[in-house]
Amino acid sequence: MSDKKYVATIEARMSSSRLPGKVLLPASGKPMLQHLFERLKQVDSLSDIVLATTVNQPDDVLEIFASEMGMSCFRGSEDDVLSRVIGAAEYADADVIVEISGDCPLIDPELISQCIAIHKNNKADFVSNATIPSYPGGMDVSIFSLDVLKKSEAMVKDTLHREHVCLNIVQHPEIFSRLNVISPPRLHWPELELLLDEKDDYDLICHLIENLSEQDPYFDCYKIINYIKSNPDVAQINVKVKRKGAS
Repeated sequence: MSDKKYVATIEARMSSSRLPGKVLLPASGKPMLQHLFERLKQVDSLSDIVLATTVNQPDDVLEIFASEMGMSCFRGSEDDVLSRVIGAAEYADADVIVEISGDCPLIDPELISQCIAIHKNNKADFVSNATIPSYPGGMDVSIFSLDVLKKSEAMVKDTLHREHVCLNIVQHPEIFSRLNVISPPRLHWPELELLLDEKDDYDLICHLIENLSEQDPYFDCYKIINYIKSNPDVAQINVKVKRKGAS
């Protein structure tokens, strides 16, 4: 298993309805996408990182950005995210996909490394720390082989399953074996949202980067939690944001 090529795919586009251009918004002089990319580069078990964006003209700037960063880039359908991720994985010659959202600029490199190690040392088709919420939102990583994703794609026809890459895999545990990664107690805070969805999220993430990155540019999930527990007003910055799918 150790010779498998693990490749991170970052799903990102400029046309967010709630916060347009959010992945290139600056924090401490760097675009959010650069913060994410630099965190992923700390994961030694990744062979490559590929930006999976769309063929739409507004996303030309993301292709240019990826080139400037030395990051691979694949462009595909805006709505058929499933086929876009498969295309990105094939472009990078990946054996295994480490699926990351562009909405997770504070993702903890160590959590990614741990999930990759779990996938390498087990025979599960799907490994994820997001299926059962336990970590803060924005620490989400899902891992599956390209073959597994292609098998799943062959099963689905409807738009919903093509918008959500892993949905069909998660819905069919009788076909796809799964390992759910649950947080240790010190990292358990599923109500804390570190996702970049709206302006309040951006304000929170900027605050964390500005206050934590000087001592450690890749501050981990525990440092975030510890900081917010010591400064409880910080958690109120984005508490009013309504998440998609939330009632």
